[in-house]
Amino acid sequence: MRDASPQTTYLKDYTVPDYLIHKVALHFVLDEERTEVTARLTLSRNPASLSMSAALVLAGENLTLQRIILNDGEELAAADYVQAADSLTIYNVPQQQPFVLTIENTINPKINTALEGLYLSNGMLCTQCEAEGFRKITYFLDRPDVMATFTTTLVGDKSRYPVLLSNGNKIAHGELEANRHWVTWEDPFTKPCYLFALVAGQLECIEDHFTTQSGRDISLQIFVEPQDVDKCAHAMQSLQNAMRWDEAVYGCEYDLDLYMIVAVSHFNMGAMENKGLNVFNTKFVLARPDTATDSDYEHIEGVIAHEYFHNWTGNRITCRDWFQLSLKEGFTVFRDQEFTGDRTSKAVKRIEDVTMLRTRQFAEDAGPLAHPIRPEAYIEINNFYTVTIYEKGAEVVRMLHTLLGAERFRKGSDLYFARHDGQAVTCEDFVKAMEAANGVGLVQFRRWYSQAGTPVLTVSRRYDSQAQTLTLSISQECPPTPGQAVKEPLHIPVKVGLIYPDGTIAPCQLQGSADSAEEVILALTEAAQDFVFTGLSSEPAVSVLRGFSAPVKLVMERSLTELAFLLSHDSDTFNRWEAGQQLIGQAITGLIADVQNNRELRLDPIIIEAFRQVLAQPWEDLSYFSLLLSLPSETYLAEQMPVIDVVAIHTAREFVKLTLAEQLQNALQTLYLNNHRDESGCFDAGAIGRRRIKNTCLNYLCALDDPALKNWAHQQFKTAKNMTDQMAALTVMVNNPHYARRQCLAEFYQQWQHEALVIDKWFALQAASPAPDTFATVQALMAHPAFDLGTPNRIRALIGAFSQANPLHFHAANGQGYQFLADQIIALNTLNPQVASRMISALTSWRRYDAGRQALMTAQLERIMSTEAISKDVYEIASKSLA
Repeated sequence: MRDASPQTTYLKDYTVPDYLIHKVALHFVLDEERTEVTARLTLSRNPASLSMSAALVLAGENLTLQRIILNDGEELAAADYVQAADSLTIYNVPQQQPFVLTIENTINPKINTALEGLYLSNGMLCTQCEAEGFRKITYFLDRPDVMATFTTTLVGDKSRYPVLLSNGNKIAHGELEANRHWVTWEDPFTKPCYLFALVAGQLECIEDHFTTQSGRDISLQIFVEPQDVDKCAHAMQSLQNAMRWDEAVYGCEYDLDLYMIVAVSHFNMGAMENKGLNVFNTKFVLARPDTATDSDYEHIEGVIAHEYFHNWTGNRITCRDWFQLSLKEGFTVFRDQEFTGDRTSKAVKRIEDVTMLRTRQFAEDAGPLAHPIRPEAYIEINNFYTVTIYEKGAEVVRMLHTLLGAERFRKGSDLYFARHDGQAVTCEDFVKAMEAANGVGLVQFRRWYSQAGTPVLTVSRRYDSQAQTLTLSISQECPPTPGQAVKEPLHIPVKVGLIYPDGTIAPCQLQGSADSAEEVILALTEAAQDFVFTGLSSEPAVSVLRGFSAPVKLVMERSLTELAFLLSHDSDTFNRWEAGQQLIGQAITGLIADVQNNRELRLDPIIIEAFRQVLAQPWEDLSYFSLLLSLPSETYLAEQMPVIDVVAIHTAREFVKLTLAEQLQNALQTLYLNNHRDESGCFDAGAIGRRRIKNTCLNYLCALDDPALKNWAHQQFKTAKNMTDQMAALTVMVNNPHYARRQCLAEFYQQWQHEALVIDKWFALQAASPAPDTFATVQALMAHPAFDLGTPNRIRALIGAFSQANPLHFHAANGQGYQFLADQIIALNTLNPQVASRMISALTSWRRYDAGRQALMTAQLERIMSTEAISKDVYEIASKSLA
């Protein structure tokens, strides 16, 4: 049992640091069990500090202190400082002039299973310092508003660590006795310590170049383990694409002469934007057509871009404190979303991003862990790397882009970069730059940063045929969230279009305005407002919240007929897809009630006809076409229910899929055959779209109990020359009764057992399967030789997929899924607290389920809370979930 509740850090308590660090000279003698660290810090008293204390308090954890030297004088005596478990307090340091403090300590990377600070991954030494990992390397003012220049010297055995990397430019290197060598790196830009990086190991490098808009030649290097050299070409091309896009769209040019990426097998996050030396999870670097899917390729390009874009939105300008995390992450996610949309399909990218937001972030907003994108308090900052900070944060930036327009948003970002380059700033500074650059006021808009929860917009309409006017009445309401019972109205951009009954676009002209356009952005700023459109010769259909112009829930009564009309005629690609999702969602909701009441299931013919019309139309963007044919996920459907019934949701959705497959079989078969071709290694939009639509059809067809169609899946699995097609075939075989299921799973493992990222897919596929034996399979896979509780990717692939992507079996009425997850969280609590705390999210929504499941879930949360030596990470999530 824990001894005491961990302390809470509050935004309101922020004070400037008492001391500043100007220069940092680091010297590492590397060893996997005893690395020696010497940190030479040039400090001074912060003139802005109001503290009267003369003591210097540095953060430090799991360090073995050797000695402290002040101003190159004598070693400090024990009476001159106090060493605690998480800090080092040094008394009587100089107050009137800069001083130099040298600290020597040792660390043991081999036992660092938390993967924070300096740790070991497949024989490679690497670091992860965001958010507070640098304090596990040496004693330091480990906070983002302390920025310094870093010079780093690495010493290591030439055989074990032939490659020695750190931030910045390589300025010196040499040989030492006993088969050792050294390299010195200098980063000329000030940075907080969370952006420090070190990598040492047996790595191979691929190299290319990029010429900036000003003519500078940048060396680009990607370092990987030797067996992965042939999987780096896409990552390199993605980096060049990102550099070119950032110059064209934001005017941001890279500032160093060298940009490095290292792929690491053991990593808690996706990637890290350390200045000039990005450390990446292998999942977001390595790709080859036979080992990576089209989705993998897209995600790699997006994450490579995200970390590169951080060079300006995160590194050159960073956060004053961790409460401002969305300052860098929200803005950078928005930038990488726009980049991917420009590189692929804007329509598909927007739909995918909104789908993730509505299934994951809306659930977070509706639960006990709801928080604003600028939180007010935290116990463990690692717990606030959330979908709210990232994805909702991006939506808030997107709303600014919508309200201002692309040109004025660019003016605001230019001013932001010019004002704050080299500074640690706040979300407020970002908004102020947008205001100042464009002469606008965004006072009310700021509430998006401080209010948690998902607003609900309720829309009604009234058409006056005599006056030829349409009145839209829109109200906004945000439900209470923890610590925020009362919400104030937000400034919400609501993009609207109108469509006449013949499918033509109706003009959008607001009463009192001479302007007319195909769509208009309504500024909703009050609890309820009316908007009157004039000059409408007949009653139009209303397309509301086009492009998902705000992260809100929309309540608007619509018949199945109107939704089917919008699915056929809406010119906004997002709302066209959304109409289809609402159409099928309403049908499934009705079928859920039928399942619960043991009534006969019947699918409304209007649904079948709407899908038939979609299938009959020609589509240039086949990826978008496949999304129009896709059913809402079980997770999304669950979000629409006041009390989640996982069995009824699964049963109703499967019935709809089967019925559509039966009724549209000929069209689906034709579409599959027309797009079934070998285009392995081809990743243009056409090839990706053909694979996507083909595999969507295969998913439907294999729901049918037809041996010939099941053989299509088997043949595709056996003959596939790319991972997209092979995984799609294996997925339908695992998710439906299939004669070759076990055989193909065994063959897949045999084929790919030496490719860790592919085997992650193998684990995840089985964990997410609706097959009756899934729980037993998951238990057996825990004992599989390839499973490793010390590898975050493998944990996410098996435990994460089961608990977060398999609602049917995770939420089994007997509670076995909850107990299984709690067992793993308790095992991970001391091994890797970050990963353990993220696994708890599957239990946090317990209030959404029936009384029996509620009792079972809370019992496991209480069991987690009673864990001996519970970590801060796990304690915070579990305790808030039970509050």
